[in-house]
Amino acid sequence: MRQVSNPIRRHELFDLIASGEGSDVEFKRQFSTPEKIAKEIIAFANTRGGYILFGVDDDGTVVGVRSEKSELEEIEHAADFMIDPPAEIVAENVHAGRGLDIVMIRVPESATKPHVLVEYDSSGRRSKVQSNIGFVRFQDKSVQASREVMNVLRGEHPAGPPLQLSIGFNERALFEYLEKYGKITVNEFAELVNIGRRRASGILVNLVRSGTILMHTYEKTEFFSLAE
Repeated sequence: MRQVSNPIRRHELFDLIASGEGSDVEFKRQFSTPEKIAKEIIAFANTRGGYILFGVDDDGTVVGVRSEKSELEEIEHAADFMIDPPAEIVAENVHAGRGLDIVMIRVPESATKPHVLVEYDSSGRRSKVQSNIGFVRFQDKSVQASREVMNVLRGEHPAGPPLQLSIGFNERALFEYLEKYGKITVNEFAELVNIGRRRASGILVNLVRSGTILMHTYEKTEFFSLAE
């Protein structure tokens, strides 16, 4: 967790609160559990970054935090030990007036995505089975990422697999379908060209990485369209 080099000003904080929750802002009345906070950090790091404000109710009412020192320690633990790879965040305590403090977390978009949740066994030891559970930000919610989303994120990693793209029968059938109907899901594409879902997913992910098609999320379902 990096130290604050450019603290937010109080009017900037209240402008952020006034904008409400959205794709880049999350309000938390109080700290819940390290796991839940890790999920929020992962979602922002895997998407376009954002802010988590502790001590702010869902409606934007500032209620303050009980102990900013305790909150910051828990947040640092979540970022360093419950996320793989560890997420880079910036945390600061902001005086909001009337004796109330807000803990603000800035989560930049990560260059080492995808980040996933680290799981621990009943004895408190890190699980030997690596979790593949990642999260992304969708509107004002942090949601579990689908297999396709995770594969696209892996492709964005600097050390990700090289893009190998070829246009054959399956791809041409896809383009014709999208020109006619506008959108398609993984299952619909698999049925269209009579291939397995895994192979269909791989083709779609490669085309998303190449910029040929776009992936959209709506109510936890992904669909694909031609890039304009």
